[in-house]
Amino acid sequence: MASSKPIFLTFFVVVLLFATRLSIVVSIKIDPRPENQTLRPGQELDKFRRIRSYLKKINKPAVKTIKSPYGDDVIDCVLSHHQPAFDHPLLKGHKPAEPPKRPKGNGSFDSITSETFHSWIDTGELCPDGSIPIRRTTAEDVLRASSIGRFGKKLARGVRRDTTSSGHEHAVAFVNGDQYYGAKASINVWAPLVTDEYEFSLSQLWVISGSFGNDLNTIEAGWQVSPELYGDNNPRFFTYWTTDAYQATGCYNLLCSGFVQINSKIAIGAAISPRSSYSAKQFDIGIMIWKDPKHGHWWLEFGSGLLVGYWPSFLFSHLQNHADMVQFGGEIVNSRSMGYHTSTQMGSGHFADEGFGKASYFRNLQVVDWDNSLLPLSNLHLLADHPDCYDIKSGKNDVWGNYFYYGGPGRNSKCP
Repeated sequence: MASSKPIFLTFFVVVLLFATRLSIVVSIKIDPRPENQTLRPGQELDKFRRIRSYLKKINKPAVKTIKSPYGDDVIDCVLSHHQPAFDHPLLKGHKPAEPPKRPKGNGSFDSITSETFHSWIDTGELCPDGSIPIRRTTAEDVLRASSIGRFGKKLARGVRRDTTSSGHEHAVAFVNGDQYYGAKASINVWAPLVTDEYEFSLSQLWVISGSFGNDLNTIEAGWQVSPELYGDNNPRFFTYWTTDAYQATGCYNLLCSGFVQINSKIAIGAAISPRSSYSAKQFDIGIMIWKDPKHGHWWLEFGSGLLVGYWPSFLFSHLQNHADMVQFGGEIVNSRSMGYHTSTQMGSGHFADEGFGKASYFRNLQVVDWDNSLLPLSNLHLLADHPDCYDIKSGKNDVWGNYFYYGGPGRNSKCP
């Protein structure tokens, strides 16, 4: 018993030192937002405990660890039945669902572009059978968020609606007025400049149902550059879902229980490479989301036939039935942190008129109908919130089917 006191004191000193270091990190990385104040030592220690508890919950035990060649990513190979999805009360004790029938129809077009893939696979290492790759979440990741509760979540207004708010700006193509059971597109991959840590630039497809009020349901997938979420400017494959308009439900990637991953090669949230270059070779990723006609789950496919996993139907209200709208395109956050429009780029950072090799594109736009068939789009609508900052222009041909170019540089002489 006599020796336990010095050990306890040593542990307490270590904790205080860590809390002091955490205070410095918080004051440097988080205080630029005016609503964040430097916390007292007791509050810092409590925050450290909450972060540690969250990381223990979200980072599952790994059977193998792989270091990504891009940035500081660590990929944990987690046994499939230990993944975060199975923390959900309605999934406890369940096994992953059987793969569904793929939609019928023309799933691809000839293209002079090349598919891009995950950079972590460049290591030549793969996860063992029965496990899935998950990007490890760090304390630094959580500290970049405005709060622990908001980490891994989009702010409201993540979908283009009739008016722009919350600083989100879009250049999108969409279809509505029918019942949709999925969508497909090939998305050109770039590494756009994001000029503020709390902004992002993404290119994705949205499967949407419900009103634009508090009951909005969305399923989303594509690529994004988000320094706040990932700590760098690499484009990354991502997913998102919400059933209450981004308020309390849903999250990015596997940062909460919900999405069930079945693929051992795809690390959601990991950097993707190679990327497109201006007036040089172009690369894109194929994304398809569709509803399993038999069980009702919404499945995700990446690239040429790689099933990633699914969103269980019980997560949703309106999307338990079908989607009312499908959107394709780009989104940025304009924080106006310098008092004027951001210079954060969308897509390649170039306007649609510059065309192939210069502007970013979506090609092979299709939707899935009630009969689980892929169909070309009809009655396609285009919307750009601020066309002098980011614009969009569509077309159709026998090589790319329905397609569009989009994007822009943000701040310029016509976009103050």
